[in-house]
Amino acid sequence: MHRFKIGIATALLLLVSLGILSLGRQPETQTESLTKRTSPSQSENKIDPEQAKIYRLRQERVRVQIRDYFTKALAAKHIVGAGVSIVQGDSILLLEGFGKRNVMESTSSIDGQTLFRLGSLSKGFAGVLATDLREEGKIDWDDTVRSYLPEFQLGDSVNTEKITLAHILSHTSGTPYHSFTNLVEAGLPLSTIAKRFKEVAPISDPGAMYSYQNAMFALCGEIMEQVTGQDIATLLTTRFFTPLGMKGTTTDYHTLINSTNVALPHTRRGKGWVPRKLSNSYHNAIAAGGINASSEDMAKWMRFLLGHNPQVMESSELAQAFAPRVEVNIGRKYYKRWPGHVASHYGFGWRNHTFEDENTGARETVWHHGGSVNHFRNEIALYPQADLGICVLINGPSKLAGTVIPDLRAIVRKVYEKTAATSTDTLPQSTAALSFEE
Repeated sequence: MHRFKIGIATALLLLVSLGILSLGRQPETQTESLTKRTSPSQSENKIDPEQAKIYRLRQERVRVQIRDYFTKALAAKHIVGAGVSIVQGDSILLLEGFGKRNVMESTSSIDGQTLFRLGSLSKGFAGVLATDLREEGKIDWDDTVRSYLPEFQLGDSVNTEKITLAHILSHTSGTPYHSFTNLVEAGLPLSTIAKRFKEVAPISDPGAMYSYQNAMFALCGEIMEQVTGQDIATLLTTRFFTPLGMKGTTTDYHTLINSTNVALPHTRRGKGWVPRKLSNSYHNAIAAGGINASSEDMAKWMRFLLGHNPQVMESSELAQAFAPRVEVNIGRKYYKRWPGHVASHYGFGWRNHTFEDENTGARETVWHHGGSVNHFRNEIALYPQADLGICVLINGPSKLAGTVIPDLRAIVRKVYEKTAATSTDTLPQSTAALSFEE
C-alpha cells in the first residue's frame, strides 16, 4: 500500500511546485517540500521543557541500570557479547553494545552497528511482508500452497488441497515438529525440499494444531516470489530495509562474511567461550532464519512495527501479522515461565502473549519471538500498550536469553514508575528528536 501513498505524495508535490511558480516565487526543492509535508508543524514541534527533562532523566537511568545488568552478565561469563536496543514511542531509549565480537580479540568491541545472525527473528519479517502483499491484493491467506507450488504434497490429495498460506505462516499445516529442518541446514534449495513433503505423514488436519516449523514456514518465501517475480531478499530490501534506513541488514552469506563489523558465534568450553565460524545455514531459507542485522537496525524495525512509519505501512495493516491464529498449548516453553504469563498464541511469524500483573490484575499484550542459528541466540519483544520495544542479540547460546526480556522490561518499568511524570508514561511524538536519528 505504501507505494501508492508515495505516488500520491509525489503528485501533490508537483501541484504545489506549479502553484509556487505561478506566483512568481522561487520554487522549493522536492526535499524541502517533502520535509514540510512529513514534519510536524512549528506548534507541534515545540518540546515541553519539563517533558524533555523527564525523558532525559528516564533515558539515563535506564542506560545506567542496563549497563550494570550486562556488566554483571559479562563478568559471570554468561555471555561473550550482546547488542541491545530499546525503543520507546518514536525514539530510541537505548542503543548499546556490550562485550566482544570475538572473545579472542580484545579490541573487537560490540557497538550498535555490529551485525548478528537473527535466526527465527527473521520469521517476523516474513509475516509482515506477507501482510503487505495481501494488502496489495497479490496474495490471500486462504490461497493454497499447491496453487503456487504444484510439486508440493503433504498427505493425500484432499489434505494437500486444504493447506493454505495462513497455515504455513502460523505453523498449523499439520506437519510434525521441525520436519526437514535438517534439509534446510544441509543447504538444499526450497524447491527441492517442497517436493520432499510427500514423504511426511500429517499429524493433524490443517489449522487444527500448532507445530513449529522451519522448512514449511520458509515456503512462504517461494510463494511470495511466485506472485511478485522478485525473491524474498529483494522484496524485503525494497519494501522495508531501504525505506526504514536499515543500511546494514543483509540476507546472504557473502555479504555477511565480508562485513568488517560482525559478531562471531561462540560455544562453551569449560567455564569460558571459544569463537566459531560464521555458517551459511538458513541463507537458503531467508523467511525462516536467514536475515542478519545490527541492534541499530532492529531499533528501526521495532519503531516501524510499533506504528511510527505509516508511510511504509499502517498500524492497522501491521496488526494482521500479530493477530493470534492458534494457541500454543504444548511444551514447557521458557516464555511461559515469565512473571504473570496467562496465555500464548502464534500469529504470522510472531508469538502473541498475554500477561497479567499480579498486583493490579491489568493485562498486557506482548508480541515476541526468539531466534537461534549458528550459535547465536536472540530475543525481540514489543509491548504495544506501552509503545515499547526490546531487542537483545547475543553471540552465544546463553541461558540469559530465556529471561532477558522480562528482566529488561522490569528495569524500564521500574524507572518509569519512580520518575515523576507530568502526564503519561508514553513519550509524546515531539520528543523523537531527542534521541532518534535516521
